[in-house]
Amino acid sequence: MLADLVSDGDVVVLSGAGLSTESGIPDYRGETGRRRRAEPMTYQAFTGSEAARRRYWARSHLGWRHIARARPNAGHRAVAELQRRGLLAGIITQNVDGLQQAAGADGVIELHGALDRVVCLSCGERTPRGRLEERLRDANPGWEARAGAINPDGDAVLGDEAVEAFRVAGCERCGGPLKPDVIFFGENVPPGRVRDCYALTERAGALLVLGSSLTVLSGYRFVRHAAGHGVPVAIVNRGATRGDEHALVTLDAPLGATLGALLGELAA
Repeated sequence: MLADLVSDGDVVVLSGAGLSTESGIPDYRGETGRRRRAEPMTYQAFTGSEAARRRYWARSHLGWRHIARARPNAGHRAVAELQRRGLLAGIITQNVDGLQQAAGADGVIELHGALDRVVCLSCGERTPRGRLEERLRDANPGWEARAGAINPDGDAVLGDEAVEAFRVAGCERCGGPLKPDVIFFGENVPPGRVRDCYALTERAGALLVLGSSLTVLSGYRFVRHAAGHGVPVAIVNRGATRGDEHALVTLDAPLGATLGALLGELAA
């Protein structure tokens, strides 16, 4: 049934953190998520407290090394191959790790932004994350810490003593506070980006959800929108999802193996 839907083309992929777990990046709500207790940073806490920003950047400076080392897995490569075969009308990702693009996919809508950029909250300038990492290393000579765990957004679990010793770098242009160019919990996705995703899903031949529990409205709304426009929905995820009732096909299965088998069926 899944192969039949995809073979008709014009498929829109909506991917979540479960697509990246096979690359070693944990998710928030799947099997790896249940083994962790740390709560993600919220937009309100980050913007409202200098101490919260120091805590975030200390932990993220450490966790970024893990994210930057991650490589695309079989699932990412399969999505890119589906696009190369002309079967996809678009790709929307809720992930901020850039692995779908690293696998060769083009025109990916990054619903929640990307960790490889930072933005100044005062002047709005966007700069590469690599440049900030250099400045943070220069500002913290001899700073050493060990991460207790890594979260999907690159936030490492870190002790208070290491956080207090960390020095944060401001915007090079205006000195303002820097934020990763991602949508934090409690922050709204830019309206234009949301409209683009709505338009894409309502024109789709099918919506294929990969590795998302759809617990957060940010992604779930597109499943609901597609179903409301008569677009068939297929979901591949480990465990049940909030969107299962809207789906024509649901598969509780590992992403890499399932998508690899799908490519084989389509080539037969």
